[in-house]
Amino acid sequence: MSLKIKQDHARFRDIVRGRIKNNLRKYVQKGEMIGRKGKDFITIPVPTIDIPHFRFGEKQQGGVAQGDGQPGDPLSAGQGDGTGQAGQGEGHHLLEVDVSLDELAEILGEELQLPRIEPRGRDRIVTTKLKYTGISPSGPESLRHFKRTYKQALRRQIASGAYSWKKPVIVPMREDRRYRTWKQVPLPETNAVVIYMMDVSGSMGDEQKEVVRIESFWIDTWLRRHYKGLETRYVIHDAVAREVDRETFFHTRESGGTMISSAYKLCREIIDTDYGAAAWNVYPFHFSDGDNWSADDTRLCVDLLRTGILPNVNLFCYGQVESPYGSGQFIKDLRETVGPQENVALSEIADKEAIYGSIKQFLGKGK
Repeated sequence: MSLKIKQDHARFRDIVRGRIKNNLRKYVQKGEMIGRKGKDFITIPVPTIDIPHFRFGEKQQGGVAQGDGQPGDPLSAGQGDGTGQAGQGEGHHLLEVDVSLDELAEILGEELQLPRIEPRGRDRIVTTKLKYTGISPSGPESLRHFKRTYKQALRRQIASGAYSWKKPVIVPMREDRRYRTWKQVPLPETNAVVIYMMDVSGSMGDEQKEVVRIESFWIDTWLRRHYKGLETRYVIHDAVAREVDRETFFHTRESGGTMISSAYKLCREIIDTDYGAAAWNVYPFHFSDGDNWSADDTRLCVDLLRTGILPNVNLFCYGQVESPYGSGQFIKDLRETVGPQENVALSEIADKEAIYGSIKQFLGKGK
């Protein structure tokens, strides 16, 4: 019975997984789903899954072959005069299922055909773990091996003739005790940091920030699939850049000019101070409407990228969120200058529907 239940549960999970894959593009665009995220799981409303089940009739109704009737009479008695107004539209059948973030990332990778990320070989953080390697006649009592101690006592009693099969009492002595031995084993872990930068000048409204919020969730989900530890840092900028927490990042709106170089300077400082290339996989993501203060500042941005950021990161991504107020020039300048480099990904994000393709552009290089 338990095997049958497991088989049915696995089949149901396969059906749910198929529904999620079929509707993934729609889920990617939904910001409210992110708010339902727990520590390791996220709740997703999955439409149109009908599970077969028995439905019992009313107790007042008789069963088959019970009560008065003639051959040819319908089995179910019709009630009412049928003059009620017909309803319109299809009924909504929603089933909420919990999906682990790992499984969600796997589905995302399958649907977008994202290659597995290969962390750079030189940036490893090495921790240690204990590994039990053998048995010793001495050690702490907390590591005493009961089975080995019992067997040793049994051997001794049999060899000395003290063992009786009629009264098989085994009493271990001090010399019978055996203990587990251990050693510390180096355990390489690949860690990563995502540095999100966003223009918060007046031209970046709530709609643009919502696009960034949704896309950053899916970026985090995919990167966590490949790294043991993932840290996130948040930088906002208009003419001046500063580091903030996540809540401030998505809800701050300023006015005034935009100097993108201020964000890149702070990004370089964060990398140099806390995330050396020998120990970390670094992913800076910058979102803006593409309206920079001047051509001179754009040239400074390109210089900062070439000399201070790109040599020390796995992948630099720039997403230009369409705004009715932005010029959109910055992404064109980046395409001409640093666009051809292997660890640069550029994306134009017109609206929420474009998030799906933008994720593919950012993460499709497998860096």
